[in-house]
Amino acid sequence: MAHPGWTHFSFDGIGTRWEISTPSRLSAELRRGLLATVEEYDAVWSRFRPDSLIADAARAPGRIELPAEGAALGELYGTLYRLTEGAMTPLIGGSLERLGYDATYTLRPGGAPLPAPRWEDALDWQGTALATTVPVVIDVGAAGKGQLADLLSVKLRDGGCARHFIDASGDLLNPGADPVVVALEHPYDPTRAIGTVQLGAAALCASAANRRAWGDGFHHVLDGTTGAPVRTVVASWAMAGTAMVADALATALFFVDGLRLEQEFDCAWLTVYADGRAEYSADFEGALFS
Repeated sequence: MAHPGWTHFSFDGIGTRWEISTPSRLSAELRRGLLATVEEYDAVWSRFRPDSLIADAARAPGRIELPAEGAALGELYGTLYRLTEGAMTPLIGGSLERLGYDATYTLRPGGAPLPAPRWEDALDWQGTALATTVPVVIDVGAAGKGQLADLLSVKLRDGGCARHFIDASGDLLNPGADPVVVALEHPYDPTRAIGTVQLGAAALCASAANRRAWGDGFHHVLDGTTGAPVRTVVASWAMAGTAMVADALATALFFVDGLRLEQEFDCAWLTVYADGRAEYSADFEGALFS
């Protein structure tokens, strides 16, 4: 528990469990506002519902006008697409569906891995205007949960609740000054920790091959250039000033060295490789267990 004695507001949204901790109980009006923010985000970005805004892009090419948060999301994805040389892409949705991670969760591959369309061939994302030249399945799962945490944090502050802590199934946002010690989940055993880290006023997000895994070694972190799951990295953590950036960088660490990310982002990070090695930034203030 991050803050003993605080109250907790828990709910399900965008396919994950959320817990918002605050010093005192949130008003019914603010709770309704938070849930409305979750529903609005899901109605725009979910690839699992046919009535979402981005679902239109899967049916036919065209132009979509996104809400305000779309501009920051597109800019971040564009940067990471470049840094990972196409491996991390919002066009990965069709590749995920090919391997069975689809709207009905069949979790049965429908064929060999399918590379994602190249951004430069299929997508033009300028600010809140998104245009496609072919039908594409957009998936912003690598940054969307983090961005929604940031939006909920703004909603809480606007509602007079500046002190809060958001836990989106292990992706954490701590906007307050009080640091929290966080255990780092073992990539092969969720009942154990491989270490701890101190989280101050920042976000800490993780990505792991054992989460959303199915079949014979399939998991949700796919390389856009091949459509196949990444095998070299098993877990990663990223710390940044916003949950959106931390969430995205945790996925990017599966494709690119953390030192390269540090050149363009103010972040701290830890990457655990399949061969047992661990690499981390100098300012990842924690302790790894031997």
